[in-house]
Amino acid sequence: MFSPSRDEARRFLVDAWAKHRAGEPLSGLEAVAARLIALHPEYHAVLADPERHAGRDYLPETGEVNPFLHLSLHLAVAEQLAIDQPPGIRAHFEHIRAARGDEHAALHAVLECLGEVVWQAQRTGTPPDAQLYLDCLARSR
Repeated sequence: MFSPSRDEARRFLVDAWAKHRAGEPLSGLEAVAARLIALHPEYHAVLADPERHAGRDYLPETGEVNPFLHLSLHLAVAEQLAIDQPPGIRAHFEHIRAARGDEHAALHAVLECLGEVVWQAQRTGTPPDAQLYLDCLARSR
């Protein structure tokens, strides 16, 4: 399984966005990343200036949103939806999208649940709990 370092994951996002902006060919995952980045114009300047932002720590205690983490969670959710893993995530997403009437808002609801499950796993030192994830998605409808 591919497990990039923080710097590698950030460099992937920066490079995918730069290639997209330059009109260069993109791999499948780069195309997904570029599509997700396009949904977040608030992060474009960050990705366009990696020397200034890629090595930076973003502190939630100060209210900072980590754009690299946010986009990486988007990529994880895109992959989960593409393969319906955990089983049922795609159906939950479709219900959330129908209820909210907006795909991006629905994706953010899924991101919140994923973030909650990852936080819980880190806190307890256990693998992410798929049932906890699906239960959170069911509550998000």
